[in-house]
Amino acid sequence: MPMGHTATAQAGSGGLTATEHRLANGLRVVLSEDHLTPVAAVCLWYDVGSRHEVKGRTGLAHLFEHLMFQGSAQVKGNGHFEFVQGAGGSLNGTTSFERTNYFETMPAHQLELALWLEADRMGSLLSALDDESMENQRDVVKNERRQRYDNVPYGTAFEKLTALAYPEGHPYHHTPIGSMADLDAATLEDARAFFRTYYAPNNAVLSVVGDIDPEQTLAWIEKYFGSVAGHDGKPAPRDGTLPETIGEQLREVVEEEVPARALMAAYRLPHDGTRACDAADLALTVLGGGESSRLYNRLVRRDRTAVAAGFGLLRLAGAPSLGWLDVKTSGDVEVPVIETAIDEELARFAEEGPTAEEMERAQAQLEREWLDRLGTVSGRADELCRYAVLFGDPQLALTAVQRVLDVTAEEVQEVAKARLRPDNRAVLVYEPVADEAGEDADTIEDTAAAATNENEEAAK
Repeated sequence: MPMGHTATAQAGSGGLTATEHRLANGLRVVLSEDHLTPVAAVCLWYDVGSRHEVKGRTGLAHLFEHLMFQGSAQVKGNGHFEFVQGAGGSLNGTTSFERTNYFETMPAHQLELALWLEADRMGSLLSALDDESMENQRDVVKNERRQRYDNVPYGTAFEKLTALAYPEGHPYHHTPIGSMADLDAATLEDARAFFRTYYAPNNAVLSVVGDIDPEQTLAWIEKYFGSVAGHDGKPAPRDGTLPETIGEQLREVVEEEVPARALMAAYRLPHDGTRACDAADLALTVLGGGESSRLYNRLVRRDRTAVAAGFGLLRLAGAPSLGWLDVKTSGDVEVPVIETAIDEELARFAEEGPTAEEMERAQAQLEREWLDRLGTVSGRADELCRYAVLFGDPQLALTAVQRVLDVTAEEVQEVAKARLRPDNRAVLVYEPVADEAGEDADTIEDTAAAATNENEEAAK
């Protein structure tokens, strides 16, 4: 039977608790009771993402995410969706640089169904994986790439900046979507080998959060997952270590059919899971986290040289995180005008640091975002898995808010001075060219919003 420990609320956890257990086959299980609403969330993280891929087979982790919804021994075709949605639940899966996850939110009385479905595809997907399902999902992923990357304004910005920020050969040099050539080259045997290597219970964390009976939930997990064999032989991901700063400004100019000039930049920042990363998050929030931020006030409100300006953090554990700057210009404003203003604001921030009011506002903003995630059963299940997979301790999810609130203004200033510099960024400049009809395909505002959403989705 699974082993575990009694839940006790940690200081700074807001009263939230979680218990940890491990099956004999190596599957880690995290449970968190929450009887506020009669729902339960199931979240399963596999420790595999695009950083585990090899040259010539990029996109395989994401392709396999899709294949996991194509049927298993007991569930044919689209049955996983049909069972969950027919029971009143919702479901999905995502792939990132560092993991692949699958999740369902169910009425509490349907929890057993979700556990059975996840266990069935973990244990028996290979019996249903054939050429037909492979070709079907290969086409789906290629079409996703066309719709979200290749055929939308600024669609490949995230991919281009990642390739600039991480050098050739680095495990984070390519994004999870993969290239068309590599998607075409992937074979059925590649997919089968990928499953055998990474889709094992001892390479996964399962969290269940919500209106649950822990004893009954563990019994179901043992019943359905306990017989799935674990296996060893997973290769360690390639080393993602890099110097703290890039050491120069890397730059690429892109001439495309876009509605407006744009300046995007990626700054190399501290690894996720560190106090310095939390300080960087606060720095970017002060500088570009919403309409009260310094860059928005300077560029959009005061100078009126931009229609959108944002600065956000892509947290990464196995490589330096990225500070993502995204500015869309107004009218005929040239990019150098924008860039000069940005550098002035970053230099002033590095020299002076945040004000007490800015610190209070930024910490409140990040606190709200964290509480929004932890306040839902699905968000908490995801965070428990994240901290278990990436940092070895799911309990860290429950105290993340307090760690952000403990960061000082001096620490925020220090990380800004050390990292938010022109010689520590990769820059992407978009210059519009007229399409054949001489018309823009979209409004600036719509495109800016779409680009922001795309960057967030690509980073998941």
